[in-house]
Amino acid sequence: MAEADARRGPSRRSLLIGGGAGAGLLVAWALWPRTYRPNLRAASGETVVNAFLKIGSDGRVIVAVPQAELGQGVWTSLPQILADELGADWKTVGVEPAPISPLYANSLLADEAAEAALPAFLGGAGRWTAREYGTREAMMITGGSTSIRTFEPAMREAGAAARVLLMRAAARRWNVDWSTLDTVGGFVVGPQGRLRFADLAEAASSEALPDELPARGGLDNRLYGKPVARLDLPSKVDGSAEFAGDVRLPDLVYAASRSAPSPGSRLIGFDRQAAMRTPGAIGLFDTPGWLAVVATNWWAANRALGAARPQWRIPANLPTDATIEAKLIDALLRDEGERSFSRGDVEAVYREGPVLRAHYRVSPAANAPLETLTATARFTAGQLEIWAPTQAPTLARAAAARAAGLNEDQILLYPAQVGGGYGRKTEVRAIEQAAMLAMRTRRPVQLVWSRTEESVQDTFRPPARAMMTARLGPSGAILAWQTRIAAPDILPQLRARLGRGAHLLAAPAAPIAGAVPPYDIPSVLVDHLPAEISLPFGLWRSGAHSYTAFFTECFVDELARQANIEPLSFRMQMLGSNTRLARCLTTAAALGGWDGGQNGSAMGIACHSAFGSSIATMVEIEIDPAQRPRVLRAVCAVDVGRAVNPNILKQQIEGGLIFGIAAATGNPIRFDGGRPGAHGFRDFAFPTLAASPEISVEIIDSEEEPGGATELAVPTAAPAVANAVFSLTGRRLRALPLVIGSH
Repeated sequence: MAEADARRGPSRRSLLIGGGAGAGLLVAWALWPRTYRPNLRAASGETVVNAFLKIGSDGRVIVAVPQAELGQGVWTSLPQILADELGADWKTVGVEPAPISPLYANSLLADEAAEAALPAFLGGAGRWTAREYGTREAMMITGGSTSIRTFEPAMREAGAAARVLLMRAAARRWNVDWSTLDTVGGFVVGPQGRLRFADLAEAASSEALPDELPARGGLDNRLYGKPVARLDLPSKVDGSAEFAGDVRLPDLVYAASRSAPSPGSRLIGFDRQAAMRTPGAIGLFDTPGWLAVVATNWWAANRALGAARPQWRIPANLPTDATIEAKLIDALLRDEGERSFSRGDVEAVYREGPVLRAHYRVSPAANAPLETLTATARFTAGQLEIWAPTQAPTLARAAAARAAGLNEDQILLYPAQVGGGYGRKTEVRAIEQAAMLAMRTRRPVQLVWSRTEESVQDTFRPPARAMMTARLGPSGAILAWQTRIAAPDILPQLRARLGRGAHLLAAPAAPIAGAVPPYDIPSVLVDHLPAEISLPFGLWRSGAHSYTAFFTECFVDELARQANIEPLSFRMQMLGSNTRLARCLTTAAALGGWDGGQNGSAMGIACHSAFGSSIATMVEIEIDPAQRPRVLRAVCAVDVGRAVNPNILKQQIEGGLIFGIAAATGNPIRFDGGRPGAHGFRDFAFPTLAASPEISVEIIDSEEEPGGATELAVPTAAPAVANAVFSLTGRRLRALPLVIGSH
């Protein structure tokens, strides 16, 4: 921790606004007649110290985490920040999901939503309005690689506040000045001896905070920046971790559902008798948009659903591969979009010399999470309980209330750990279906989507097409650059599906996020040309960054070859003001043994800045018998600012890179009549574990504010591989997924 932080900590005012400390403290706004108390509940033997922390009489330190655990390690990293500032013993730290409350709203997503949606002159007021709305509506959302960036200050402040309260309680017992004490390993320590947190917690909760909170000083006995063990790992290894599909309740029944196969389709018939003849079937329930069977076990429910043979009225003229491509091209030609970024005078530079052009395109991409959409619902005593994996508990609760015809205060949501699906688990369709089935059957219902249902009802990353233009100077430097991207705007769909508050997802859903090149180019234009395509689109790991980085980094590679300059050197000469990204590039190249990407080298490189972080990726490939690139090894250098847990950071970079490689080298998803042709993992042709590359991750030391990591590596995977294909074969692949035989 920086020396300045050790001398002076957060003020009492910043702590109150950031989440409250002490069970009785309030957060109040001047312009809204509201006050918010921490609603964290204490079990027997627990004391609520503040909105993020409970301490048990057995010595446990229980941290309430507002963000969903999707495997990204946030149930370890956020408690690690608080425990470090508190001076806790990591072996005593536990975690539980925070309840829905304005104290846990994702303010950073609100800020980014305002920045993405409002004119620049409204920036300050717009961010304030969005933040206040998000807080007032308790918009708890996990997405956009914002968890650490949003909650690091709150966790530090909560830990600092609890530490002071504990020291004050100890000082009262010892009759000394509290500022002479310290905390180490779960104890308050001083010349008089030491006292356990557990023995002080109750007294500490009634102490008052000073006007200024001193941050914990020193470098010894610290947890921040250390590879402490993941809190969620032991239960996942031994199978005791409970996901939504593991919930078991008395009188529980199981459900399978099948939704309309394409947008606008409606159910017009089914064979009820055939479904009910299936052993174990209990009931069949239909709505205009979906059909469900409830049974004594899920296998029976799914089998009965197949026997029902639902029939659908399907609209004409639904999207096909050909019409999707035609609409993207038409959007580029019509030029009726908006200018998202402008610097310098591109048109004037273009008039002075030859302009280089290239067209790129990307197909829709599947989420394909291991855990399909699922939810368990129980209605009893006027209250509907929901167990579900959700990235947006506030939106999930509202969806359940709408579906069940209840008020939101009648919904009790239990957020479960999430079995994958970065972005996919913001969707609420399974929650809505489970809620309706529980209300109609008056029994607890567990609904699990089949793998086929998950695949055909996926909310895909949208397709996009780009026209890239640039002009090179005599020395090879880029003088002017323009990116024109045709892509659907998915935010209206999210609003329609998710309801109130979905607009706070504007930044993760932005169709051209990451399109501004990170280089020192004097004149730059970035345009978005919206394309209306009637397919279900949604959030996807790294969102538009996954294709805007592909467009930018592949085109930069083309320009380097055109200028006859080695690709790394070409990039470095334009990164004078972006030292973090430049250091990532040189580090990845040095560690990976970059050979310049010369003909036949099989090496490619790409870099990107996003989510407050920077990354460079170098890969080495071969071409497999199916004429697909296979990555043999990859080296990533990342600068995420202060790294909370280096092991978790490396895991996220590795996982993001594999995710990006799979999307870049798997099968394209074909559409006919609005329906995807992929029905499961076999159809996606993702790389197997045996075909996964050797990955090295180098973390660059930094004292910058923490950045995001979960989605960071995804955008660099595709361009690095495509550039390696060019080095190896001389063929320039400008479409995703990358299949050499199709170009």
